[in-house]
Amino acid sequence: MEGITKKEIGVILDSTYDGMIAVNRSGVVTLFNRAAERITGLPAASVLGRPAVEVIPNTRLHLILSTGEAELARQQDLGNITIITNRVPVRDAQGAVIGAVAVFRDITEIKKLSGQVSDLWNVRSLLEAVIEATADAISVSDENGNTIIVNPAYTRITGLPKEAVINKPVTVDIAEGDSMHMQVLRTGMAVRNVRMKVGPAGKEVIVNVAPIHVDGSIKGSVGIIHDISEIIALTEELAHARKLIRQIRARYTWDDIIGNSPSIDLAKEQAKRAAATPATVLLRGESGTGKELFAHAIHNASKRRKGQFVRVNCAAISENLLESELFGYEEGAFTGAMKGGKKGLFEEADGGTIFLDEIGDIGMPVQTKLLRVLQEKEIVRVGGTKPLKIDVRVIAATNADLEQRMQAKLFREDLYYRLNVIPIFIPPLREHKEDIRLLAGHIIFRLNQEFGREVQRISEAALEDLLSNDWPGNVRELENIIGRAMISMQLKETVLDLQHLPLLPCEKQQMPPVFSGHAATLETVVSEAEKGAIQRALNQTKGNRTKAASLLGISMRSLFYKLEKHGLK
Repeated sequence: MEGITKKEIGVILDSTYDGMIAVNRSGVVTLFNRAAERITGLPAASVLGRPAVEVIPNTRLHLILSTGEAELARQQDLGNITIITNRVPVRDAQGAVIGAVAVFRDITEIKKLSGQVSDLWNVRSLLEAVIEATADAISVSDENGNTIIVNPAYTRITGLPKEAVINKPVTVDIAEGDSMHMQVLRTGMAVRNVRMKVGPAGKEVIVNVAPIHVDGSIKGSVGIIHDISEIIALTEELAHARKLIRQIRARYTWDDIIGNSPSIDLAKEQAKRAAATPATVLLRGESGTGKELFAHAIHNASKRRKGQFVRVNCAAISENLLESELFGYEEGAFTGAMKGGKKGLFEEADGGTIFLDEIGDIGMPVQTKLLRVLQEKEIVRVGGTKPLKIDVRVIAATNADLEQRMQAKLFREDLYYRLNVIPIFIPPLREHKEDIRLLAGHIIFRLNQEFGREVQRISEAALEDLLSNDWPGNVRELENIIGRAMISMQLKETVLDLQHLPLLPCEKQQMPPVFSGHAATLETVVSEAEKGAIQRALNQTKGNRTKAASLLGISMRSLFYKLEKHGLK
C-alpha cells in the first residue's frame, strides 16, 4: 500500500460498513473502526490498547492467536443483535502468527427478513394447498392477460390441462362469451355472476373475476369459476317435481265417492264430521283406495272451501327439495336460490288446505319442521330465522304402517299423534266388493267421455268375473282393467262383456307356469288356454255345468269330454 498514509488507511477502514477489530501477538486491540463501535456499542477509546478479552464481550481473537486457525462465517449474538464474523490470523513473512483480525456484520435485520421470507413461503404453501383443494376452479391472470395459475378443479371443470393454458392468453378456454379477465384488466372493476361456456365441451359456468391491486396498480386478476351443471340438473329435477306437485282447487265432492256399502258409508260419515272441524285429518288405506278423493271432498265441505287446496306427493320429491318446497327459502339459502327467496307450499295454502300425500315417506328433518307447523302454526323458511304465522288445515294420507315405522325409529311419535287427530280408514276394494257394480258404471261413464266410446253397461258375466278378483290394486286397478277392456271393444259395441276383459290376477295364477327361455308347443298353449277358459266359466257359474257350457258355446257332451280330458271336476 505504498503511497497511502496511515491516516488515509484509517479513513478507509472507518468508511466500511463492516466492523473490524485487530489485535497484536499479545492480544491487545490495535484496530477498532467506526463500524465496530456502531455494532458493539463500545467507544474505540475504551478499547484500543487494551487486551481484547477484557474489553470485548465474547471475543475469540485470543483463540485465533493460539491456534492459528481461521473461523469463517460464524454467527454470534451480541446482546440484542446478531453478527456474522470471519476471524483470521495475521502472519509474518516466515508464517509466524503476529496478530488476528475479525471482520463482522450486523445481520439482525437480515435475520428478521429471512424469517419474514420463511413466513411468506409458509403462507404461499398454505394458499397453494387451499387453491389446489377447492372445488371451484381458480384462474389467475397477469397484467398482460396471460394465465399464470390454475388449479386441478379448473382442469376438471373446463377439461383443459394446465399446460394448455399456462402462459397462454386468458381467452384460450372460452367456448362462448367474452373474457372477463380482460374486461377486469381493462376497467379495474370486478364482475360477478357472469354465465359463460368454457372448455372443449362448452360447459356452462358462472364466473366471478376481481382485479389484483399492488401499490395502486393492477397487476393481474383472479377468477372463480363455478360449475353450474349440477345446478341445472337440480333445476330440471325441481321442474319435474313441480309437475308432480298438483297445486289446484279441490274438484271432488261427496258425490264423487262411489259406493253405498257399510264400510264406505262409515268412512264418508267420519269424513263429513271431520270437514265441519278445523282439526288435522289422517287418511289411512292401501294405495288406490281413493284417499285423495276424500281429501278433496273434506276441503270442499269445510269452511275453507274458498281457499287454496294444495296437494303434495311427498314420495315423489327428493328429500333435499321437499323441505324448500314445503317451507320456502330465503335469498342466498343455497346455491341457485332465487333472488328474493321463494314462498313455500304452506304459505301458498294459507287460509286453505294442504294435502300431504304419502306422509309416511318423509325424512326426519322434514318431520321435525312439520311438527312445528302443527304445534305452533308457524313455519321458518330454509336459510331463515324469522317464524311466519300461517293458517293452514292439514290433511295427510298414507298407505304405510306408521306404528311400525315409529317402532323402527323412522317416524316421530310426537308427529304421529299430531297427525292422528281424526283418523279415517278407507277400506280396500276386496272388503266392499258389493260396490263394484256402482263403481264399474261410474268408471264406464267417465271413460266414455275420455275415449269417445258409447258403452252403456257391463254384462252380468263380466261383472261376476270382476267380483271374483281380490283387487290388490283396489279401485285404481279396477279402473285400469275396465279401461283396457273398453279399448279392446269394437267401436259399435255397447256392452262390456266377459271376452273383453283381460285376465285378472286371480286367473293368471291359474295359468301354467312359464319356463324362462323355453317356448311351449302350440298344442300345450291351446290345451292350457282351453282348460283355463273352462275353469273360468265354472267359477262364474258357480259350478253350474249347463250354464258353463252355454257360456262357452259348446254342448254338454263336449263339456263333459273336456272336463275329463283336463282333469276338472
